[in-house]
Amino acid sequence: MKVLRKLVYREVLMATALVATAFLGLFFFFDLLDELGSLGRPSVTQPGLVYQFQHAVVFVALLIPSRLYELLPIAVLIGAVLVFARLAQSSEFTILRTSGLGPWRALRMLSGLGLALVLFTYLTGDHLAPLAGKAAQLYRARFEGGSNSGPAGAWLREQRADGQATVHVQSMGGDEELRAIRILQFDTNGKLTRRIHAASGRIEADGHWKLTHATELDLTQANATHPALQPSTQPELLWETTLKTDMVSVALLKPERMSTIDLWRYVQHLDANGQSGLRYEIEFWRKVFYPLSCLVMLVLALPFAYLHFRSGTIAGYVFVGVMVGISFFLLNNVFGYIGRLHEWWPWLAAAAPSVLYSMVSLGAFGWLVLRQ
Repeated sequence: MKVLRKLVYREVLMATALVATAFLGLFFFFDLLDELGSLGRPSVTQPGLVYQFQHAVVFVALLIPSRLYELLPIAVLIGAVLVFARLAQSSEFTILRTSGLGPWRALRMLSGLGLALVLFTYLTGDHLAPLAGKAAQLYRARFEGGSNSGPAGAWLREQRADGQATVHVQSMGGDEELRAIRILQFDTNGKLTRRIHAASGRIEADGHWKLTHATELDLTQANATHPALQPSTQPELLWETTLKTDMVSVALLKPERMSTIDLWRYVQHLDANGQSGLRYEIEFWRKVFYPLSCLVMLVLALPFAYLHFRSGTIAGYVFVGVMVGISFFLLNNVFGYIGRLHEWWPWLAAAAPSVLYSMVSLGAFGWLVLRQ
């Protein structure tokens, strides 16, 4: 059994690595094509620095861990289908079955490999991909002027002793400088009391935000005698807050590029400040369940070992495996959107695709075993 396990593990891992390398090369090429339109763009923060081809290559290379995390389940499925289909076509798996490799023993044998792939996927998606993704955004920010979560930037809310504050940050530069800052402060009755606009700012070690080129309007001074107030402009302004650098940087990242811990902390921050965090909760549970999809893909590929192949038919079954993998990837995204629209339980929207495909794979496996 030890020799058989070593044989199957080696073949599946080699096939998975080959498929993942092919997919990564393809996506690297497509991502690099997307960057060609930005070549020649001058840097906003460093005069004389121009976005050139070598910069695009570095930026796209930093996206590889994120691509690997997204493609691992599909690569595992295609690699395992290739191995099991080849073993079935050459009758090697039939010999293994007559030698004592029963259905449940085959499932137990694959569970060890599946758990190892689950751990690798978790480490890639929760540690390597976020670090590389943040480095890619900061690297690109040297040329674009800042990293942000889209044209709208990021909105944050903070509960304060004197009311609450709503903060908007358009982007963050590579040197962790906040840009295009808008701050609205409200009293306990929800009345606007203070408005601050600043071109840029930094978060100091003591927690204050040091705003530069700030325009402040204090609405508490408005009265019947002076109903119209003129904003005051200050070269520097200190604003006291509990919002730290990590919270702002997390808010500027896309949810799919955040680590599990960052997602959990951000969801807690949103709940504490009365904001809806459904999108981030669904993404958190997707981060929890997504590594398990590698185990699901292995179970889904095992029935291919019980099929009878004729010469030249293996390519068709491999194509079916590819389509199943793509459908799982699409369904995983679709359930996330449906869960947000219908306000499903976040864990249900995240776990539904894996549970559905696990039932399908176990059903197909049981039907093939009983039929034979």
